[in-house]
Amino acid sequence: MAETVATIMDYPLTLNHFLERMNTIFPHVEVVSRHPDRTVQRRSYAEIYERSRKLAKALINTGIQKGERVATLSWNHATHLECYYGIPASGAVMHTLNLRLSPHDIGFIANHADDKLLIVDDVLLPLYNAFKDALPAHRLIVVPFGGAVPDGMESYEDFIAGGAGPFDYVTTDERDGCAMCYTSGTTGDPKGVIYSHRGMMLHSITSAIPDMMGVSQADCILPVVPMFHANAWGLPYTATGVGAKLVFPGPHMDAESLLELFEQEQVTFSGGVPTIWLAIIQALEAEPKRWKLVEGLRTVVGGSAAPPSLIDRFESFGIKVLHAWGMTEMSPLGTVATVKNNLLDQAKRYRATQGYAAPLVDLRATGDTGEAVPWDGKTMGELEVRGPWVASRYHDNPGASDRWTADGWFKTGDIVTIDPEGYVQITDRSKDVIKSGGEWISSVDLENAIMGHPAVKEAAVIALPHPKWDERPVACVVVKEGASLSQDELNEFLSGDFAKWQLPDALVLIDEIPKTSTGKFQKVALRDQFKDWSWDEQRQAV
Repeated sequence: MAETVATIMDYPLTLNHFLERMNTIFPHVEVVSRHPDRTVQRRSYAEIYERSRKLAKALINTGIQKGERVATLSWNHATHLECYYGIPASGAVMHTLNLRLSPHDIGFIANHADDKLLIVDDVLLPLYNAFKDALPAHRLIVVPFGGAVPDGMESYEDFIAGGAGPFDYVTTDERDGCAMCYTSGTTGDPKGVIYSHRGMMLHSITSAIPDMMGVSQADCILPVVPMFHANAWGLPYTATGVGAKLVFPGPHMDAESLLELFEQEQVTFSGGVPTIWLAIIQALEAEPKRWKLVEGLRTVVGGSAAPPSLIDRFESFGIKVLHAWGMTEMSPLGTVATVKNNLLDQAKRYRATQGYAAPLVDLRATGDTGEAVPWDGKTMGELEVRGPWVASRYHDNPGASDRWTADGWFKTGDIVTIDPEGYVQITDRSKDVIKSGGEWISSVDLENAIMGHPAVKEAAVIALPHPKWDERPVACVVVKEGASLSQDELNEFLSGDFAKWQLPDALVLIDEIPKTSTGKFQKVALRDQFKDWSWDEQRQAV
């Protein structure tokens, strides 16, 4: 019998297809940017297309070679979107630098990535000046985002003007690198991940489908998540792929500025970390009639677990919250908490989970022995993943190869349960889970419950060494203005959902919970703050 051979074209999946699609299918769609002076700039997809191609040609003209890194140090705005497409179109790899890291860390990352050219917002030049001396030879291009480029520096507008005229795309394989991000480096040096064209295209298409992000050309999308953090969760690529209007907030990330932009542009979809949404819900509750938002506004919450109380508060305003989970190493989408039709009677419970795996992502949880644990919703293990947009290694970091199993799965470091329906519930990071008297206590579960107390603004739970029980939980809480809270009151509030041995042994009221550059609670800083903790001095000691 003759062998059956597929007769489908071998069509390369590259971002250049989305760039062309912007111009041919959706040329009149708007990209809106708010600038530092709060003025709003509007460009069409057709303009983004032309300017992206000029950037690509200018990069080639200046000698940038295929596969070399071109860095951006920029806020969320239209010119940054041009870099998202123009840099990969030149054959180079776009490397987004995290402007919220320390100058030392940014310098380390730019060096490690071997960035050949840096595109920097004018308003971020003071930050650039703080680490530029640590870099090897490179070319600097300045974006006039705040108004003007200083004398003697090369303007982005002049630079792309040199790319005018006909442009032919560099021959690109779908497995070539298109973009690069580094982890935030809260445990050791930051680690780089290079994303492929193929992975980013599949990630973008999958993100758009109804049971994932569920976006379309009818949407107006505002990425609150920074474009320097895991490519803004891929939202710029997903949005332009489907033809949705994009709104960029620039440096104005406070709750009132965001709500004003939500109302002004009639935003239908947004995404950000819980700390951003916490500030927004507090502003809405303080002035519930001030902003007129689109009915049915959808928000994706990721980066860390969203407490059920936060989800409930948003839904009281008619805002739908979609919980998602992912990592820099995963481009970043991994799971989404869409409620299946057969589970609608338990919707509240399932909305608060991390959800089930996105199409093309496989997941499993393994125990201490390395064997997969059952999907029973009870047995905890470390979550491992694989898929076409999951990293297979870190850039130039062979010492970190232990993050991958012998059979090629990525070890996330998240401790989870998976129920028979496939829903993942993160109980902790492996470094944050509390082991007390041989039993595990989830700091995430405690935090989510504590956040439901009416006096609590923010809460983080950490493990501190205990002479008898190995470790015990300590609740670090920021109370709302004018509120008070005692440990007895807190534990009474928690006692209906937790056994006595799971309750925090101490309550510490603090002014602010330290956060990472991406808005996650930085528990390592809290543990360091309380490293000299003495249970003998605590009345709450067991």
